[in-house]
Amino acid sequence: MSVTVRSFAKINLGLYIGAPRADGFHELLTVYQTIGLHDVIRVSVERGRGIEIRCRDPRVPRDESNTCFRIVEKALAALRAKERVIIVIEKRLPVQGGLGGASANAVAALLGLEWALKKSLPATEKLRIAAEVGSDLPLFLVGGTVLGVGRGEQVYPLLDLPAMACVVVTPEVGVSTTKAFAEWDRISGADEHEAAETARKLTVPNSFDRMNEPSRGLSAWLSGAFQSHSGAPSRRGRAENPLLDLVRAGIKNDFESVVFPEYPELREVKRALERAGAKYASLSGSGSALYGLFASKVAAERVAAKLRKQGWAAQATATLTRRQYWSRVFGGRSAEIFDC
Repeated sequence: MSVTVRSFAKINLGLYIGAPRADGFHELLTVYQTIGLHDVIRVSVERGRGIEIRCRDPRVPRDESNTCFRIVEKALAALRAKERVIIVIEKRLPVQGGLGGASANAVAALLGLEWALKKSLPATEKLRIAAEVGSDLPLFLVGGTVLGVGRGEQVYPLLDLPAMACVVVTPEVGVSTTKAFAEWDRISGADEHEAAETARKLTVPNSFDRMNEPSRGLSAWLSGAFQSHSGAPSRRGRAENPLLDLVRAGIKNDFESVVFPEYPELREVKRALERAGAKYASLSGSGSALYGLFASKVAAERVAAKLRKQGWAAQATATLTRRQYWSRVFGGRSAEIFDC
């Protein structure tokens, strides 16, 4: 049996980097948002044993290092299944683009495997397996607007906000997240000794002072969003997408301070989006993709066309609500058995 699953991308609505942890990761605070751009994953189950990855993009690994391979291997063990699994990855999203492509592929492979086997893991088990494979995999088991904390793997669904038009620009350069974190530590003055000492003192409140301000901003936004969602008057007094209130809370992506100096062309893309009328523009994850939020679909399509004429790979799309995300993952087929 073969199952086709759409593997949707994400953007980060702000990303704050905290202290290094004892496990080698950093504390993070971010709001993930799924968007309409996607890869396509096809999962087939046959008699036999083993996992095979197929992809025409030479940059995609086909061995045990592939996130799809790793999550399917763990899921097969948890499901006590012994079938041979073939995963075909149709890449439409950039590699190392900051849009979560590899992580979304893995979750899509997991969901496709469940459907093909007609077996389902408990939601908590899926989240556990996803977090073991990678920090931003669990968000794709939730969809919509999602709060990410810890190293990003602890996810909490936020209000299912209205969709908003956006433009995503995917420059050809690939940014290494590992190198970006290393550069962040360097400019923050955290050499190996200091990082170890900081990790040892994670329980000290002062270690997270720089995380307090964005936390307060997010709390204020949540309070206003919940009031608006419950029918109370909007804080701004007019109809407006609550996502704009969030980005106006002063959120930013810390990676911009280390990625833009290394790749000046990415800073120029952000400026181009802002000049074109973006309500908010930012790097997604550690990049290299950038996005801009726009007031309408027409405006987004016009800006994307203009940027393409200037030589940028730009696409107009929209954020996906949680309901839209789950209704489209399987192309309209019910996903109730995968309720998260």
